[in-house]
Amino acid sequence: MAVTEWWTTTSCGGRRSAFTAFFSILLLHCIAILLFTSGFLLTRTELPHHSHCSDASKSPCGLLPDRSHQSDDNNGGDSCWTKPAVDRLVIIVLDALRFDFVAPSTFFEEKKPWMDKLQVLHKLASDSESAARIFKAIADPPTTSLQRLKGLTTGGLPTFIDIGNSFGAPAIVEDNLIQQLVQNGKRVVMMGDDTWTQLFPNHFNKSYPYPSFNVKDLDTVDNGCISHLIPTLYDDDWDVLIAHFLGVDHAGHIFGVDSVQMIDKLQQYNEQLEKVVEVLQSQAGRGGLHENTLLLVMGDHGQTINGDHGGGSAEEVETSIFAMSLRKSPLTLPSEFDASSCKPDLDGREVCVSSIEQLDFAATVSALLGIPFPYGSIGRVNPMLYALVGGTWNLEGYDMSSSQSRLKLEEWMHNYAKVLCVNSWQVKKYIDVYTASSVIGFSVDDLKHVADLYTQAANWSDSLHDVASCRDEACSISFDALKKQIDLYSNFLASVAELARTKFTEFNLRMMGIGFGILLISIFIHVLVIKKVDDIDMSVLPSHETSSVSFGLIVSCTIVAARACSFLSNSYILEEGKMTNFLLASIGMLGLRHSIMRKKMISEAAAFVFLISILRFTIELGLSKPQEVMDFRSWMYVADLVPILPLIILAYLLYKSIACSSCNRLLKFVITGSIFCYILVALHWTLESNLSSMTPLIFDGIKGNFIPRAIYITGIAQLLSLAVLQFFEEVKISEWRETTVMKAVAMLSVWSSTLMILSGKQGPWIALASVVGGWLISRLKDLQQGNKNATSGLLVLYSSPVTQWSLLASCLFFCSGHWCAFDGLRYAAAFVGFDEFTIIPQAILLTIETYGFSHILPTLGLPFLVAYKYLSNEAKQTRQSLIQLFQVYLIYGVIMAVTTAFTILCVIIQRRHLMVWGLFAPKFVFDVLGLILTDVLICVSSLFYFIQT
Repeated sequence: MAVTEWWTTTSCGGRRSAFTAFFSILLLHCIAILLFTSGFLLTRTELPHHSHCSDASKSPCGLLPDRSHQSDDNNGGDSCWTKPAVDRLVIIVLDALRFDFVAPSTFFEEKKPWMDKLQVLHKLASDSESAARIFKAIADPPTTSLQRLKGLTTGGLPTFIDIGNSFGAPAIVEDNLIQQLVQNGKRVVMMGDDTWTQLFPNHFNKSYPYPSFNVKDLDTVDNGCISHLIPTLYDDDWDVLIAHFLGVDHAGHIFGVDSVQMIDKLQQYNEQLEKVVEVLQSQAGRGGLHENTLLLVMGDHGQTINGDHGGGSAEEVETSIFAMSLRKSPLTLPSEFDASSCKPDLDGREVCVSSIEQLDFAATVSALLGIPFPYGSIGRVNPMLYALVGGTWNLEGYDMSSSQSRLKLEEWMHNYAKVLCVNSWQVKKYIDVYTASSVIGFSVDDLKHVADLYTQAANWSDSLHDVASCRDEACSISFDALKKQIDLYSNFLASVAELARTKFTEFNLRMMGIGFGILLISIFIHVLVIKKVDDIDMSVLPSHETSSVSFGLIVSCTIVAARACSFLSNSYILEEGKMTNFLLASIGMLGLRHSIMRKKMISEAAAFVFLISILRFTIELGLSKPQEVMDFRSWMYVADLVPILPLIILAYLLYKSIACSSCNRLLKFVITGSIFCYILVALHWTLESNLSSMTPLIFDGIKGNFIPRAIYITGIAQLLSLAVLQFFEEVKISEWRETTVMKAVAMLSVWSSTLMILSGKQGPWIALASVVGGWLISRLKDLQQGNKNATSGLLVLYSSPVTQWSLLASCLFFCSGHWCAFDGLRYAAAFVGFDEFTIIPQAILLTIETYGFSHILPTLGLPFLVAYKYLSNEAKQTRQSLIQLFQVYLIYGVIMAVTTAFTILCVIIQRRHLMVWGLFAPKFVFDVLGLILTDVLICVSSLFYFIQT
């Protein structure tokens, strides 16, 4: 079929053919990704079982607390699985609490401005008269708040897919610490982050929740906690108090760790903690309300220097727990159990820091409160935190000044060994039931290894004799036996935790394989279509000689393959921005060499290489510390007015485009609306800057959310206008080039205004870089035509420029401060123009800000590669241009599909890698969403740019 016939046999001409082809590819990609995702992002099997006090009778540990006189799960009683060591528990959660916020600066190589602000914790931890200790708490990635709260309360390992619920947390249905507290008659009071009431909707006797997702709001949640916390400490109608502060987390997201706002928040927390400790200590005397209260000040996760979290870096997984028992423990643990590191703080006070896994939190707190461990808990009762509480020592009537302190220590070890026995029995029971209930479970070898470790620990149970009656040399044997018993149980629990971290998630390899296979088939079909279109185009070219292979095509294929293969390495994923820039620079240098040899477009090629160098510098800054970024901005912007400079340039370019064009008036109206939006963006930044005091009072009424919302509404109206223009106006085939260029200008201008106000003051610079880069790539495209007597096929002609276009788009993603991890999301963008969290508008804004420069603008701007070349509007050239535009979108789509396919191959290979949930899975999510978004935009482009004649 001839080219012209192929494009005109249907009533819709090229539009219907292009849309049908691209929509078919989109459908194949959606099916492939859906099937693969259903096999990869499976949640861990959540068992419906719950622990009960009566289960203790089934334990082989012996000498368990007697509950025979009580009905199961009643509201009274002193003990259950373990003897209660504390009467009341105060948990203060400081969201995104970095470890170096709590530990003294002397524990680190370099002192930072945010360190040593929580002085009250240093003072208490160094006081020999108080039973207080700082712990480095290690969280399991991903480090989103929902997953960490779920992990802390269930004692398990929430899986990656739970991240999707972070903005709308569902109630936890599996057994958990809060459920056990309520089930065993404990009265729980909660205040602060409303995520708790979403996770546990009917568990609190009293609750004071506050909305948590407006990251621009540093004070509402914290002030709510402060207003209720101190008064509640004087009440006697609760057993467990939970106060969840969010100011540090929000300050990190908006301003970064090294900011005045962060330091102010830490100082505010220090003042509040001083008041809390003062109240607790004032009522800690004999018979007092807090005689036997345990205070825990803790974080749910850490945060990077940029204030982000969600991944698995050390800064994100390392948080802290400060524990203080109001009943002082009389003895310290022997060195075999105490792995603390002690150093003097800035005031010369010795502060010791221990370590704890967040996985151990639920089991340890359950043991201290004397309630059953959550059924799915796989953590271990931490010895340091357990020993810190004086209630675990059983000192009534005991003279600690006597020489029998060692006997008392052995008695504590005997008690701790019994606790670990119950702990291990519960974990072994859970593993057995999980394996029987789960579709896949654990392998036979893994189960045998775990069973052997448990058997070894159980066979040593003869060492659990009554050390209190020991009065001779047998005591040393008892100490060694108890030590070995504890080690055996600890080894078993550590082995189970390690096994769970590597193999807990159930992968359906069959579904993953089918999804990956369909994706490969779609790529194969994609390539066949590209080859067919190339053959059709070359068959009707008037040239005596055609070229189907060129050096540029080989280089482009090599670059795309190298980038795709790099995703198989975690190191390259971590440095993806730099690696992508290097590949783009490689093509740029080859283009510069080619232009010099041909003595053509040398200035454009050199400018392109220079632009790449600037982008490389910007990517480096985007990955650097905030203070370095701030220094860069202070040099780059000089003043608050400087970001307006690229806005002026972009507005001028838009004005020139409509001044020199005879296009439809509606297109000119849309572009004029974008210029007006640029003015609004500049006005908004001025009103939000230090220059606001110089603006007329009349502008005070439009500060805040008014201007962003006006830009959003204008953008929606512009898109509707373009849709009306597309479906009700017939474009003459001879006018396609000029109309297409103006349509592209209008479409890009509509999206750019919204994107720039979401991206902040860096937005206009990135937008200007994309315009310059796109123009240079379009200009340099003609260098691909080598032999003057030969005509290149479409694949040869466009392979290099489209590859450069895709690499430039990827570089812009990293230049705008993003990376493929959830801590690379700029959550503050979701609240530009909004104060309250609503899932749909916030998700749309976050998506636009994340994928705007890397996917939306590049995909919608591809027609420039084709329309730029043709200075004639002849019908014959227009028809050929439609074929070329179709081929350009096919090449761009297949590049995206190939890189995504290798990302999927990576997660298949690395599915048991320790960094799968912290690195590979986020990369997978970003890439598949980017692929689907690109396919959708290509389908929209086929309707918008291809004509109806």
